[in-house]
Amino acid sequence: MVVTPPSSAFRFSNLFKDHPDAVAAITCGGLVFLGWQMLNLGWLGIALFVLTAAYVIGGFDSAREGLTALFEEKELDVDLLMIVAALGAAGLGLWRREYTLIVDGAVLILIFAISGALEGYAMQRTERSIQGLMSLTADVARVLRNGQEQTIPIAELKIGDQVLVKPGELVPTDGLIIEGFSTLNQASITGESMPVEKAIGDEVFAGTINGNGVLRLKIHQPPESSLIQRVIRLVQQAQTEAPPSQQFIERFERGYAKVIVIAGILLSTLPPFLLGWSWEETIYRALIFLVVASPCALMASIMPALLSGIANGARQGILFKNGGQLERIGRVRVIAFDKTGTLTTGKPEVVNVLATQPSTDKLLQIAAALESLSEHPIGEAIAQFTRQQNQTWATAINVQAQAGQGIIGDIEGQRAMVGKVAFVQAQVNEVATNLIEQSQQWEAEGKTVVWVAYAGEILGLIAVADTVRPAAAKAIARLKRLGIERIVMLTGDNSRTAHSIAQQVGVDQVYAELLPEDKVDVIRKLQKQYQSVAMVGDGINDAPALAQASVGIAMGAAGSDVALETADIILMADRLERLEHAIRLGRRAQGVVKQNIVFALSFVVILLIANFAGNITLPLGVLGHEGSTVIVTLSGLRLLRG
Repeated sequence: MVVTPPSSAFRFSNLFKDHPDAVAAITCGGLVFLGWQMLNLGWLGIALFVLTAAYVIGGFDSAREGLTALFEEKELDVDLLMIVAALGAAGLGLWRREYTLIVDGAVLILIFAISGALEGYAMQRTERSIQGLMSLTADVARVLRNGQEQTIPIAELKIGDQVLVKPGELVPTDGLIIEGFSTLNQASITGESMPVEKAIGDEVFAGTINGNGVLRLKIHQPPESSLIQRVIRLVQQAQTEAPPSQQFIERFERGYAKVIVIAGILLSTLPPFLLGWSWEETIYRALIFLVVASPCALMASIMPALLSGIANGARQGILFKNGGQLERIGRVRVIAFDKTGTLTTGKPEVVNVLATQPSTDKLLQIAAALESLSEHPIGEAIAQFTRQQNQTWATAINVQAQAGQGIIGDIEGQRAMVGKVAFVQAQVNEVATNLIEQSQQWEAEGKTVVWVAYAGEILGLIAVADTVRPAAAKAIARLKRLGIERIVMLTGDNSRTAHSIAQQVGVDQVYAELLPEDKVDVIRKLQKQYQSVAMVGDGINDAPALAQASVGIAMGAAGSDVALETADIILMADRLERLEHAIRLGRRAQGVVKQNIVFALSFVVILLIANFAGNITLPLGVLGHEGSTVIVTLSGLRLLRG
């Protein structure tokens, strides 16, 4: 015998669990309508019982929150003011035996409950957008132990474990590739739209999606330290930290609520003596005053907008640590950039080659034979460039490096050397004038020139430079069109190289040969002149300047703990063009918040005027008050778009 589960009961319990505010509002609405009908039929006792149930069901949460704030935090809460107004209407109705006033109070509770449910759903949109990060984390991982594949929870992974990631799967945690090659979709982490190729030795990040290759990873840090987990923690922190504007509004609300109560008491006692109102009219108008003067819409003017902006930025690979930074980035007038790793790639590359022979093959082969044995970044750049030219080279022996000068060794029985001009010239017969002139020209452009000699003869020159990011010039041009007043470069590099890079990307002002503390002094100087200054750096040697700036922005957050800790905003991919989007988002957030505040205050004034003119009922006052709250909440959600 098959027993069918009580599916309807199951669905109802899930409905109540998932949508408690909506269920309470719907139930309250049904009871209000039923109580109103009972009054029309003259069934007073049943009507009062049903309407009492409507008050309890619709107003329970508000009463609880209001009383908790009153007794535990010693603060008057807007929720409590609503309940007082509703109970006042009910009491007035019983006193005057005008039982429709009890219905008015019940309608107040109902509209307040509906508004709470709608605000909840509106905020859930932002919450879902932010919590989308959570879905990027896998629960289990395939671990290879003793040659066997095991599936274990992420929390049980240990440093040194080897993890297998198959095609199409989420990478379960950060790790280093020790076997395999694939393309990974990193959009969830960096916002990059194009998949990125990863090979042995590269780091991959939890939450990214593997392409067609099978990867074997080695865990090099605890799962809880993975980039995605750190991002999640920062986003959660951003949700709980109130920005300065919200803190001001909250302080204002606490004082404002007290003013409302005092004004409500005066309005409920003085008009009969001063204006000749009846006591019934006085109390009714005082109750409406409590409703329409409450700052619900004002309180909802800021956080929904800022949280929506934070969620929007996260989707674009821009991580705001809190809403305050979203506000501040919109006010930035000057942006200071670090050079190395920010405006440039941070990796030296071969940019020019000049050989004394018709072909550059011999020059590159000799240089690579020596430099491939060097750990210097310039040597690595030369060896990498030679490989890209499909060149092979002989093995060098008796290799010796001269610190700060160059490297020397024997190749196929002949002496070879690579290094600075003085180091190489001391070992050769003569140097052509055109080589010296070309070397000086390249050095004037900020490039490092490497001389190459073999068997007593100069083979040529190789120029190496830290190359400008492809998008740097375009990004800076767009920032200027956006209205940024000044673009500044701060670097510890020499002045000649700094000005060469600045000219290529369109920087307005250069400060070169700076120590970290010197960068802080420059930021302070700029702040005195322009007030709001942003600093963009790699988050390591720029940490003091990032901390001093009005807004610190870190490039290349992937794997950089210092960037995550020091900066206020993190560009998850090394893409300067995202900075323009961050500023636009900050300005949009400022605009939306200002619009919301003006609308909320204007609506309060309109409702107050209507109340004292005697042209508004309690339900209409509640509808206007709660309607304005819902409108500003939905207005804030506009920042989820774009």
